[in-house]
Amino acid sequence: MPQRKKLSTTIGADNYADLHKMVKGGRAESVGEAVDKAVEMARRMDNRATLERQTAAYFKGLPSKAAAEETDLEDALSAVSQEMDLDQP
Repeated sequence: MPQRKKLSTTIGADNYADLHKMVKGGRAESVGEAVDKAVEMARRMDNRATLERQTAAYFKGLPSKAAAEETDLEDALSAVSQEMDLDQP
C-alpha cells in the first residue's frame, strides 16, 4: 500500500457532499480514498489535455512530406480497421 500523507483543509460544501456520496455509493471506502480518486481523475484529464496540445503541435509542425505520409498511414489503418470484426470473440 502506498504511503499516505495527512491532509487537513476545508473544502466547499458541495465537494464535501460529493466525496461522501462516493463513499456511500461504494465508489470509495473512505473520504480520503474519494479525494485520491478525484485527484487522480483530475490528473488524468490534465494529462489528456496536455497530450492533445502536444499532438496538435506535433502535427502542425510536420513538414508537408511527413504530413502526407501520416495521412497515408491514417488511411491505411482506417481501411484495415474497417475490415476487422470487433464483435467476434
